[in-house]
Amino acid sequence: MPYVLLGLAILSEICATSCLKLTDGYTRLLPTVAVAVGYVVSFVLLGRALTDIPVSVAYAVWSGVGTAAVAAVGAVAFGESLGWPQWTGIALIIVGVVVLNLHRAH
Repeated sequence: MPYVLLGLAILSEICATSCLKLTDGYTRLLPTVAVAVGYVVSFVLLGRALTDIPVSVAYAVWSGVGTAAVAAVGAVAFGESLGWPQWTGIALIIVGVVVLNLHRAH
């Protein structure tokens, strides 16, 4: 169950961060509310997941997956380009999360 909570926290954070672009500098009410609610939900779920998952692992997964997913959302939904430097950065984030998890296993 803690990894389900972590997954939902990640999903909520991705939605909130993606909605930031839609707020138009916080001048549009509904996207602004979505950002606020999304971040509150994300942190509540992350906090609940931390009761069973070490903070180093949970935060690395939460932030790493969130960062990679938001980059993908930016490319798909907002037409932002991802060149080789961005793809390299995303790969390094994924490698870092894997290494943190492998270290925890030993």
